[in-house]
Amino acid sequence: MTPGLDTRDAEHLTGTVLIVDDDENTLQSYARMLRLKGHTVFTADSAEDGLREVERHPPDAVIFDLRMPLMDGLAFLRRLRTREEQRTTPVAIVTGDYFVEDTLGADLHALGAEIQFKPLWLDDLDALAGRLLAGREGLLVRRQRALTQ
Repeated sequence: MTPGLDTRDAEHLTGTVLIVDDDENTLQSYARMLRLKGHTVFTADSAEDGLREVERHPPDAVIFDLRMPLMDGLAFLRRLRTREEQRTTPVAIVTGDYFVEDTLGADLHALGAEIQFKPLWLDDLDALAGRLLAGREGLLVRRQRALTQ
C-alpha cells in the first residue's frame, strides 16, 4: 500500500488531496468537505502556489479549477505533468463552464484529467476524490506487480 493512502474501509480510500482554486469560498468549502471525509487536504489559491505546494506536500490526487488568473488549469496541468513524480498523479479539473471546447477537452483528457462541472456537493466531491485515489492505488499496485515479475 502507498504511504498516505488509507484503505481501512475498502469502499472509501482516503489520502492526500491538493485543491487549487482562486475562489477562496470554493477552496475552503472543498477543503472542509474532504477533511470531513477523512482526507488530508492542502490548498493553493493560484496555479503557481499549487505547483509550489506539490513540492512541499506531494499529493495522491489533485482537484483544480479550470479558470484561474495568470495561469489557467490547462497550463497548470501541463506544468504538473512535466514533473516526473507527478506524471501519473490522478487529477480532476472542475469548471462552471458547461460548454468546454472540444480541443480543450481533448487536451485535458490527453493529460489524464477527469472533468467535473460545478457545483459539486459533498457526495459528488467525495466520490470524485474516491475515484481519483482508487485510480492511483490501482496504478501503484500494477507498478508493484511489474517490479516483482
